Amino acid sequence: MSIEAKLADLGLDLPPAPQPLGQYTAASQAGDLLFISGQLPLRDGRVVWQGRVGAELTLEQGQQAAELAALNVLAQIRQHAGSFDRLDHIVRVEGYVASAAGFLDQPKVLDGASGLFARVLGDKAGHARTANSVAQQPGNATVILVVIAQLKHP
Repeated sequence: MSIEAKLADLGLDLPPAPQPLGQYTAASQAGDLLFISGQLPLRDGRVVWQGRVGAELTLEQGQQAAELAALNVLAQIRQHAGSFDRLDHIVRVEGYVASAAGFLDQPKVLDGASGLFARVLGDKAGHARTANSVAQQPGNATVILVVIAQLKHP
């Protein structure tokens, strides 16, 4: 089953790849590695999930924010590679979670993104991961994902 078919089967719509919010590129390729700039939980140009997990948002809401950011990662991969056929696998995910003082479940928040990758990409989803806690992020975003993916040669 293709990645597009898996997305449809799960009832997920891949959004258009978000435009950078500053003077940088959304993705940069070096050899067979695709470096994807920080992806926020954006939809239609606005940050959907705002605030800190453990204060304004629950763990479950943080996971939903991570899922939306992961969909934006997939949109960047498809835009840059032209299709998912060139995706070999996700290599690394670095996640930043806006967190209230004392909130220590950042890895569980990022499980929202890792779980989405696993459901959609199957064996292409395996990745190393780092979870970071931050006090505040651009646009008051709850989660930001920075991803490295390996592409197959065309």
